[in-house]
Amino acid sequence: MPCHVSREKFGLIVESALADLPQPFAGFLEEVPVEIRHRPSAQQLRAAGLSENDLLFGLYVGHPRTWRSVEMSDVMPDVIYIFQHDHELACRNEQELQRQVRITVLHEIGHHFGMNEEDLKKLGYG
Repeated sequence: MPCHVSREKFGLIVESALADLPQPFAGFLEEVPVEIRHRPSAQQLRAAGLSENDLLFGLYVGHPRTWRSVEMSDVMPDVIYIFQHDHELACRNEQELQRQVRITVLHEIGHHFGMNEEDLKKLGYG
């Protein structure tokens, strides 16, 4: 049975996950907005290599810190998307929801710092 919470409650869960980030990582994220969306768009799913029926918990859009240079001043700003509906479908209770949101937030932040999927799996955020 999916675990549904209000948009406000889900926002608090995401904020809690962000508040628990260790330094120095938390300081670097002030420049990266985290947006909560209900579901990923069809375009976001395709970009992630997924079909319309697949779940996507989060998505990092941007250029990892490890790739940046002063010549990149004309690129769009980074953003992390967290998808509420997909989290709710995968979780049976609020405790699972909190745990999965934390993993998703850490996973997407890992991409911001240049980690790939294999790196994140090794850390338990895959």
